[in-house]
Amino acid sequence: MAQNSASSSPVAAVDEVVNRFKASVKTGQNWFLALLEAIKNWPVSEESYDGQNYNYVIAGEALDMPQIAERLLTAAGELVPEEEKLDFLFHNKPPLQLSMEKTQELMGELRLGQYLNFFYGIVVEEALMQTVEEEVQKEEQGLKTCNETETIDEAYRRIYENTQRTLLRQFRKEMGYSASRSMTLKQLKEFRYWRFKYRLKHCDKARIASDTKKALAWMKRNNIR
Repeated sequence: MAQNSASSSPVAAVDEVVNRFKASVKTGQNWFLALLEAIKNWPVSEESYDGQNYNYVIAGEALDMPQIAERLLTAAGELVPEEEKLDFLFHNKPPLQLSMEKTQELMGELRLGQYLNFFYGIVVEEALMQTVEEEVQKEEQGLKTCNETETIDEAYRRIYENTQRTLLRQFRKEMGYSASRSMTLKQLKEFRYWRFKYRLKHCDKARIASDTKKALAWMKRNNIR
């Protein structure tokens, strides 16, 4: 028998996961556990919903879990306490602390791996940039020789041994994007992930480990999870 096309559409598949998430919360399951299970079964990599574009998988490899969480928690409405919702969406502070084993059980190995790509390839990569920019600014403090653009370029040279302009041009060429004075949020995340992979390819392992440790320490100091 032919499968009903409406029931197998992306919209219907998303609705099914959202409704299952809401039903689980209504019947007493902790919303965070239900959320991780919903993420495991999330059926689309991008979506337009209620006037907003959601891009859930960056470069086909990095799962933007905060985007899926925002989508699900918005749909949940008052089923999830507002304070817990805001703590998670804006401060990455879940209501429960889970082991890596339990997290993998709920999310699945594939989704967890994709999320770790997002965390290290986008969140930590941006933290590294912020860290090195601060180092440059401290070194130049009082000299007033560097403007913001020069500070950013110096940070790029220290991290990637190349300028922002050169890397951005190479990124756009590889991705098939035209030159522009601005970037969409999706492109910005893609560029961060592209830089992460560029660094893995061109820097030695000891330096990569050192830079990651430095970025994680900066995140801890600034209470960024």
